[in-house]
Amino acid sequence: MSSTREKVRQLASHWAAMFLLMIAALSLVERVAGAPGLLPSLGLVVAVATGYPYAVRALGVAPPIWRCS
Repeated sequence: MSSTREKVRQLASHWAAMFLLMIAALSLVERVAGAPGLLPSLGLVVAVATGYPYAVRALGVAPPIWRCS
């Protein structure tokens, strides 16, 4: 089992990428459709946070901790 420090090291770049993707998605929606409300924004953030791990696994760039056994 990996130490907490190792897990954080593996995931830090993916957390940053996911955060930037959330900001980009929210900015795109705001530019195209106007300012979304709280619930649509929250839904978009949850969708990105849920879908990101699946996407990186499919692309083959997931950290070892996210890889399916």
